[in-house]
Amino acid sequence: MRASQFFIATQKEAPSDAELISHKLMVRAGLIKKLGSGLYSWMPLGLRVLRKVENIVRDEMNKAGALELLMPAVQPKELWEETGRWAVFGPQMLKIQDRHERDFCFGPTHEEVITDIARKEISSYKQLPLNFYQIQTKFRDEIRPRFGVMRAREFLMKDAYSFHTSYDCLANTYNSMHTAYSNIFTRLGLKFRAVKADSGAIGGDGSQEFHVLADSGEDALAYCEHSDYAANVELAEAVATGSRAAAAEAMREVDTPKQTTCEDVAKLLELPVTKTVKSVALVVDGVFTLALLRGDHQLNEVKFGKVEGVKEFRLATEEEIRANLNCPPGFIGPVGVNTNVRVVADRTVALMSDFVCGANKPKFHLAGVNFGRDLPEPSVVADIRNVVVGDASPDGKGTLDLCRGIEVGHIFQLRTKYSEAMQATYLDENGQTQVMEMGCYGIGVSRIVGAAIEQGNDEKGIIFPLSMAPFAVVICPIGLDKSEAVKQAAFDLYQQLQQAGVDVLLDDRGERPGVMFAESDLMGIPHRVVIGDRGLAEGKVEYKGRTDAEAQNLQVTECVAFLRDKLGQ
Repeated sequence: MRASQFFIATQKEAPSDAELISHKLMVRAGLIKKLGSGLYSWMPLGLRVLRKVENIVRDEMNKAGALELLMPAVQPKELWEETGRWAVFGPQMLKIQDRHERDFCFGPTHEEVITDIARKEISSYKQLPLNFYQIQTKFRDEIRPRFGVMRAREFLMKDAYSFHTSYDCLANTYNSMHTAYSNIFTRLGLKFRAVKADSGAIGGDGSQEFHVLADSGEDALAYCEHSDYAANVELAEAVATGSRAAAAEAMREVDTPKQTTCEDVAKLLELPVTKTVKSVALVVDGVFTLALLRGDHQLNEVKFGKVEGVKEFRLATEEEIRANLNCPPGFIGPVGVNTNVRVVADRTVALMSDFVCGANKPKFHLAGVNFGRDLPEPSVVADIRNVVVGDASPDGKGTLDLCRGIEVGHIFQLRTKYSEAMQATYLDENGQTQVMEMGCYGIGVSRIVGAAIEQGNDEKGIIFPLSMAPFAVVICPIGLDKSEAVKQAAFDLYQQLQQAGVDVLLDDRGERPGVMFAESDLMGIPHRVVIGDRGLAEGKVEYKGRTDAEAQNLQVTECVAFLRDKLGQ
């Protein structure tokens, strides 16, 4: 491509509402242009990147045996009512009406549509398994669309749905999708991790997220350096090791006039915060409940929601705390509470002895508290906290560390949630009607572009992996309009690279060297060749990789072979 025939729309300043580096750089490099809140046009440069991601995704899905189709973006209300999601999906769903006042939505996802296809087109076990996928625009009405394409309302997604006769068959496809996803992100040149995850609103049993590792990531991930264990912090198991020590202290009141946090209490008493227990007041299915956590730990609401018997819960109000404990927040604890107060203890707390907790008395805490002596054993012991650095890995192969990640893919074992609700059935070998097992596999195609930039950038701009870069090589001729030799050499190299199948940009706009270099760095082009009269006089050109500290001189005759080697051709 010649730059004079392309559309390059870089800008020096990022928009004032841009917060993430990817948002700033995508706008500055001219990859996207904002139309409205959470709505972006993909400009020619950005679309080249997007299509490269899309092509790799499509290639790996095809290799895995999935079949591409394309479903309508607009979906009728009736399908969503069959699964009950029309009412519960929430305000993220954009609901619209046609001229006849019939209700539709702009699809945020396509489980209902694909299940409708399956129940109409699949009748026999002989047709299964099947795995359909599409790459299509979705719309979710985000409350606060921010961060450019990372949290846009309209986005490009690859969503796949598989249908099976058995769970074992589903598990096989699920594993093949895991492999396909790993291949996709490896080919894209991204640092990523696959982690165990919560299924959330999609539903189903098992699920795994794929995260691009970046400091700006929205999700906290727990992983073990010595094994393959990795999980989203909201799901990572917190292992409690050891056993409870025998009581060594007498329970006593301690004066804590202004200390309402575990950290402040520990400092006052000159104790480690790990010797304190905090009580989080909740209302669980209408019952006032104390969730007990070690002072330095945090409640994991996803885990708490999975505790046996828990359906709905919320934080208790100050009025509810005073009514049940006769004490203001900041000094509450589990000792001496009424029998109608439920106590749920984290695994770590259940192993503690001689700990400090609130006294249910303003300006006082209790020290030397022990289960079985000073208060009953907790009614429920469960894993209800976030893991922290240094926790034992659940697989027993070391300790956990934490990092941040950007979710770009998610695979689910849906099982029969949708097929049962919508009566997607088939006849088995014995002529009996059976409900199909289902899987669901999503990749945020447009989100990957933003995530890649969050992972790869510097003060000059974007650092794209070669597989995603809008162009592999840029040729920057100095004095193109003034030197026939430079012009000839630039066009000769351009043609040779094109013939070799290299995705090359020739900057033939006649811009100053500083402008050409700054724009190519901003756009993230991995390889740059500079041609000038001085170098040509010695039969040389200048080469510099996007992340190289220094440029190097090449013989003109060796340039194409050198670049092809760099590009792995």
